[in-house]
Amino acid sequence: MKLQRLALALAGAGLIASAAASAPAAATGQADPKPRFFSKSGLTKTMSSSATSEACGTSVGVPTAAGTMQEIDVTAGKPPTSFSWDSFKYVSSRADATWYAAFNSTGTQFYFYGLLLQGGNLYRHTTYLPADETKPWVPTFKKVGPGWTTFKSIATSNYSVAAPRHAYLYGLNTNGSLYRYQMVGTSFRGLGPIPGFRGFKAMTVLSETATYDTLLMTTTAGALWTAHIPVAAGAKPVMKLIRSSGFAAYESIVVEGCGTRGGSLVTGVDHDTQSGYLYAMSKANGSATALTSYGKIPGVFNGVSHVLLTTHYDQLVGE
Repeated sequence: MKLQRLALALAGAGLIASAAASAPAAATGQADPKPRFFSKSGLTKTMSSSATSEACGTSVGVPTAAGTMQEIDVTAGKPPTSFSWDSFKYVSSRADATWYAAFNSTGTQFYFYGLLLQGGNLYRHTTYLPADETKPWVPTFKKVGPGWTTFKSIATSNYSVAAPRHAYLYGLNTNGSLYRYQMVGTSFRGLGPIPGFRGFKAMTVLSETATYDTLLMTTTAGALWTAHIPVAAGAKPVMKLIRSSGFAAYESIVVEGCGTRGGSLVTGVDHDTQSGYLYAMSKANGSATALTSYGKIPGVFNGVSHVLLTTHYDQLVGE
């Protein structure tokens, strides 16, 4: 994402961003990010109950097995359109979580941060955007710890705009359980397994609020589900089936909010064919959720996983 496009969102920060700036950021591992860009790319995001009335967009990160990273910007439409930015040197990974854009405390540096799995280890990355836009992004990495061999997918929530704030790491394990970790600063506190997720394949965060997170998840059989997970310790998730079939091909799913009614753009990526497909989704409500297919996205999605590129203060409200 070019610096000009990040800077376009400065004017959109408004009162919410000003209020958020006074509180410390939860679990970034960095100095408190400044909410200098609240919505990105200057996109107008409005959505009806089932489809976009004006162009919504999403930025999909494509980390590859070859150790590169690329951004593909997608604009909703029938068919969707896309623009692929130049790739840059990253690191080989097998699972990645959302990239959050931020600005350092002195106002001199744009960067992204997030988490990734390499082999059996969890890493944190901070990827700096040089002021000279002709130069590539500069990723740096710090090992968090081992023990992640049996995790096949990770996702992060980041509720940062109001108190009580929270940040969680979710890990989908091959043993059929979903694990949640509370992130505070650079520390991770395990909150134990949540059973009942055998057969689930891909996941990403759909909603993040003060009282709950919601994951959007697919199964190997092709179903699409939401998992509503209360923040309260020990609370059981509420599972709702959106569609019983049609999503078996997707090893990655990426969600971007769209509009003021809780709509979302959903990108499903088929790793076997290196293809991405775009959907517009209304605010999630089980089988009553409106879901519109926009079709195949132009471009090659050759990643090992696919992630949302967003900002620290953009919140997902898809359920």
